Amino acid sequence: MSSTTVITNIATLVTNDPSLGDGSPLGLIQDAALVIDGDRVVWTGESSKAPATDNRVDAAGRAVLPGFVDSHSHLVFAGDRTQEFNARMSGRAYSAGGIRTTVAATRAATDAELEANLTRYLAEALRQGTTTFETKSGYGLTVEDESRALRIAAAHTDEVTYLGAHIVSPDYAEDPAAYVDLVTGEMLDACAPYARWIDVFCEKGAFDGDQARAILTAGKARGLHPRIHANQLSYGPGVQLAVELDAASADHCTHLTDADVDALANGDTVATLLPGAEFSTRAEWPNARRLLDAGVTVALSTDCNPGSSFTSSVPFCIALAVRDMGMTPDEAVWSATAGGAAALRRDDIGRLAPGARADLTLLDAPSHVHLAYRPGVPLVAGVWRRGVREV
Repeated sequence: MSSTTVITNIATLVTNDPSLGDGSPLGLIQDAALVIDGDRVVWTGESSKAPATDNRVDAAGRAVLPGFVDSHSHLVFAGDRTQEFNARMSGRAYSAGGIRTTVAATRAATDAELEANLTRYLAEALRQGTTTFETKSGYGLTVEDESRALRIAAAHTDEVTYLGAHIVSPDYAEDPAAYVDLVTGEMLDACAPYARWIDVFCEKGAFDGDQARAILTAGKARGLHPRIHANQLSYGPGVQLAVELDAASADHCTHLTDADVDALANGDTVATLLPGAEFSTRAEWPNARRLLDAGVTVALSTDCNPGSSFTSSVPFCIALAVRDMGMTPDEAVWSATAGGAAALRRDDIGRLAPGARADLTLLDAPSHVHLAYRPGVPLVAGVWRRGVREV
């Protein structure tokens, strides 16, 4: 028998269900309550109408919103790239080649070291309200190292992505075609049992459109669903390829043509924006306003990785998106919750309506708007995951 818990006296409840509350995309309910039974939300409404339950939590006039869904991260790695960041902030441009530094450190690390690093950053993210995360391989680039990265990740999340095609392995620098054969052959065979997704960095210095198509198509044939690093550093074929192959998400989306935007608006692929990368590389910001006005579904994620976006803080990314990418606070919060769920093709998370998983964040503030209004302030006062309070 599961016990029931009511969280009452919520100043603002973000449900992400427009049939509830004020009818907005956030489905806001003021002076609200929420009932959890086991790992599910079973009731939401006005606090005065909350049913009797086994347990009671007083939110004391604070806001509650769905746990953040971080749909793009690279957390299985070793070492850091402090020196590279310091040099870049002193004027050196970012390019995909810096990944090789992390590849060397990751290959040299033990399984225990990689898992300890992963769990450290997962705990850090949880304290900041992230209840669901996706993470990728991509720092091993050998059959053994890619498969062990995914095996380690799969012990901590269902949202695991095979990214053997992060860059061409240094071992194959003179023969990229042979590396593509490895990624679509023996490496895929070893990695597919641990992964749900397949990804590729489609960019100058990494993989071109034809290589990306071959890699993602091979993954689909093995039951992995595609997602893609697209149009981050330059214009390219990544976004169009994502829509063509029904990728769940095209991630970065910084350099877009009108045709790219139209393709996203007319397809089911989510545009995942990663403002931590632009912040950490002093690059051009993605234009979220352009995408939203065209009707594209937008997600916000951290892209947490040691090279170009070493942050696990979704609230920080929300603040950046509002300040520099043209999003309203409501849009940014939706994109970091329901948008992230859409990028993972999930409907059980990213919302707080009856039937949804009881993943929720309590803010030490009366409104979700404070996430952008008070940047850098640790506002998360509590986190429930699957109905259990973990923070």
